[in-house]
Amino acid sequence: MSDDKHDLPEDEERPEHDLDDDDDLDDDDLEEAGETSVSIDITGLNVYTHHGVSAAEQEVGQRLLIDIGFELDTCDATVTDELDDTVDYGAVCQQVWLAAQKQSYKTLERLCGAIADHLMDHFGVDSVMVRATKPEPPIPLPVGDVAVEVWKER
Repeated sequence: MSDDKHDLPEDEERPEHDLDDDDDLDDDDLEEAGETSVSIDITGLNVYTHHGVSAAEQEVGQRLLIDIGFELDTCDATVTDELDDTVDYGAVCQQVWLAAQKQSYKTLERLCGAIADHLMDHFGVDSVMVRATKPEPPIPLPVGDVAVEVWKER
């Protein structure tokens, strides 16, 4: 068996690639790259909240798992590699947490709607999906979890 690693050129013989070449992108470069749709999905954001119908849910609180989905019709970050040219999912997580803490709701439907509205306003996106899951729902029957998913578009 041959050891192929010896067949590779030495570092000084390899062609150089200037990684900074992409820094000089202009509008023509972005147009030539074409339109690219991007889907950003965040799953399992663990948030402790005080939402629910029962007094115990609102007083003691419970853990919710929140999933978020964005469809971006245009996303220059696929070409520019710049965070400013996309939706920062770290910032999305912060805003979801803030929206979930801002007010207590009885239904997951209303909570998801409020989070979706907040994200659309804050990030200027045209559509968003929000899913809230109660991993330990207060139901007196054997059930794994319950979830509500809301889609909103402008």
